[in-house]
Amino acid sequence: MKDGFISVACGAPKLRLADCAYNAEQSFQMMRSAEKAGVKVLVLPELGLTGYTCGDLFYQEALLREAEEGLKTVLEATRNLEVVAAVGMPLRVHNELYNCAVIIQKGRILGVVPKTHLPNYGEFYEKRWFAPAPAEAESLPLLGQEFVTFGAGQGFRCENVPGLVLGFEICEDLWSPDSPSIRMAKDGAAIIGNLSASNDVVGKDAYRRQLVTMQSAKLLCGYVYASAGAGESTSDLVFGAHQMIAENGALLAERRFEGGLLVSEIDVQRLACERRRTQSLGEGSGNEGCGETFTLTEGKTKLTRHVSPMPFVPEGKEDRDERCREILLLASLGLRRRLEHTGAKCAVVGLSGGLDSTLAVLITGLAMKMMDRPLSDIIAVTMPCFGTTDRTRNNAVLLAEQMGAALRTVDISQSVRSHFRDIGHDPEDHSVTYENAQARERTQVLMDIANEHGGLVIGTGDLSELALGWCTYNGDHMSMYGVNASIPKTLVRHLVGYLSRDGEEPELHDVLEDILDTPVSPELLPAVKGEISQRTEDLVGPYELHDFFLYYIIRWGFAPGKVFRLAQHALGRKYSREVILKWLKSFYRRFFTQQFKRNCLPDGPKIGTVSLSPRGDWRMPSDAQAAVWLAEAEALK
Repeated sequence: MKDGFISVACGAPKLRLADCAYNAEQSFQMMRSAEKAGVKVLVLPELGLTGYTCGDLFYQEALLREAEEGLKTVLEATRNLEVVAAVGMPLRVHNELYNCAVIIQKGRILGVVPKTHLPNYGEFYEKRWFAPAPAEAESLPLLGQEFVTFGAGQGFRCENVPGLVLGFEICEDLWSPDSPSIRMAKDGAAIIGNLSASNDVVGKDAYRRQLVTMQSAKLLCGYVYASAGAGESTSDLVFGAHQMIAENGALLAERRFEGGLLVSEIDVQRLACERRRTQSLGEGSGNEGCGETFTLTEGKTKLTRHVSPMPFVPEGKEDRDERCREILLLASLGLRRRLEHTGAKCAVVGLSGGLDSTLAVLITGLAMKMMDRPLSDIIAVTMPCFGTTDRTRNNAVLLAEQMGAALRTVDISQSVRSHFRDIGHDPEDHSVTYENAQARERTQVLMDIANEHGGLVIGTGDLSELALGWCTYNGDHMSMYGVNASIPKTLVRHLVGYLSRDGEEPELHDVLEDILDTPVSPELLPAVKGEISQRTEDLVGPYELHDFFLYYIIRWGFAPGKVFRLAQHALGRKYSREVILKWLKSFYRRFFTQQFKRNCLPDGPKIGTVSLSPRGDWRMPSDAQAAVWLAEAEALK
């Protein structure tokens, strides 16, 4: 459970209709397999001890008695198992028969949850046999236990794992507009288990999948869904053993038409963070403890779930292309509105031949097209100086010309040398003053050209640079509208690549591909033999790592140890443990010391869930101390 990860599983044991002894054996064998796999929460199918399709056999005393005996067998066989398991069975209470989930651990019943919503349409006739869950929970004796809580909506809280509260509902309960899981989530349940017997017809699996994932998203919870499979009657129906594990709208694992265990991990710490952030569940009834509490042995949960190495970038081409189209639309709509509102006669973009300025000018071009304005209303300014190479200069010129933008070249070398003389700086001293003087001169040129032509300066800096403070204060840090402000570097590359391959200007393909192949560099130090001498990722670290850190630190609030573990899991094959840790410490140091730059950012459109705008998502004092975070990072060995 270290770092909040809870190993969960759903299973579809082999089944013989009405053979409770056999079904009990299959159930506890699956529980033992789950325990061996490190699973802490296991959900089994609806009415699994008897079979869901027993029909009028549910009227038979012999079947109901044998189901209770089967439960006794399961309890005795699992007395030494820590896994919390939900087993489905019919249960008689006060001369009514209920379709129940029995929650057990270490040979004890933690509680019994009856089904609330009974389907009675189409192929379902549950009201023929079962009663719906009573309005109020009660305590009753059951199988030798003096007090067992019987009722829907129970929450089962783990005493030693913060945030781990379990809730359970049964099949149709999920399909109902007032699902019990809604109340359970409001009362603190972080993981909802669903014991189901949902038959399969064409297309139903997709609808079922949408229900599970959307319920987990709406309730900010983990959802573990286990449906019945082989062994159920096929007289009229087929059951496909559909198993799903979802977390906050994401499907972590899925399987159909197979038995056995489906295992993944649900991050209750992440869910708790999101619930605190959004406060969308409101205040519950305070009943999270109405079910019996339990404990789990603490330890490090093995991670089997997929963790994307680039969390800002969808992994499938279709999804990635759709994301690119959406981002480009949002960014260009934002810029269009700003240009229209200010009545700007032109947009001024400093074009360096690098990725960020390329994306900025391409977005500006899209905005101009939306307004039916000529691309000559874009003034692309290339400003070569000491570190500019022929490759980047030529690419900037070629890009502007092929787009049809108005191109201006302003060599700032003499202006910067004059400035060095003014302040008494030795040009041979290639310190931060040497670099930043160039960046600030470029910004001055852009601002003055914008004033001269009645235009706006379009910023080129991206989200990753803002997080690291890799920008010159009042230099490239400043503009009149920053179109890239919430686009991370890993995504910048894909956006430019998308426009190169699938954009409406095929003539831009070659120059965009060469820009994509150019090393990321501010080009503020003299070139060596005509080649770039200053590579950003050699200085601040791989953007792939920093964007990963940025996502989990800012979006989810994870502590250094957890971020480090996730980075190793996702990127450990590409980067060594030492490299990941080195740049994680660097990220924290830079992020805290550079907040003063973010506190006075120009406007820019938010396009994703992570933004560092001081007016929108991120409010942080410039003098906050990083000591707590760095101390934890330093302790990671």
